[in-house]
Amino acid sequence: MVSDDCLVECKIDDSDDDDGAVEEQMTTPPPPPEFASKPVSRDPNGINRHLKVEVSDVLAEPASPHSFNTVWLYSVVGFERTRVWTYRCLSLLFAVPFALMCGVFLAVLACLHVWFLAPCIQLSNTFLPCLRSLCICTVNVFISPFCTSLALCCSQIAISLSNKDWQQMRDKNVV
Repeated sequence: MVSDDCLVECKIDDSDDDDGAVEEQMTTPPPPPEFASKPVSRDPNGINRHLKVEVSDVLAEPASPHSFNTVWLYSVVGFERTRVWTYRCLSLLFAVPFALMCGVFLAVLACLHVWFLAPCIQLSNTFLPCLRSLCICTVNVFISPFCTSLALCCSQIAISLSNKDWQQMRDKNVV
């Protein structure tokens, strides 16, 4: 993180210079006619808030040494134009194919969900109570009586060892 001491407030004077030269300002083209009546947010859910990068987030001069004002101005203009045009060129190359891929992928997922997953879940919810009752009957008829009988047989087993038995066991293990 950069401390606030290192950040420089950039004051821009919009008035003309004394020598009559007008500095070039960045202008954005007007929106297409279909968007001119009302501003349209292309990110209404704020998915890409973290990508709102300004020049001051990347470039800043310390308080004491400064470059010439024109150098700073052209650096800012160069940064902004490079960022905007690089984004435009990359989106021209990748946006349409990637959007098509995402559309196909989401269509496949929707189709699988509608025609495979949802029916399987509904069928399992329909047949699981029947299978559950069948399994409970099987357990109650076959497995439960066997386990109960085995438990009763084993419950009468008692093991008791005396000191003499312990000594004999120890002697057998040592020899």
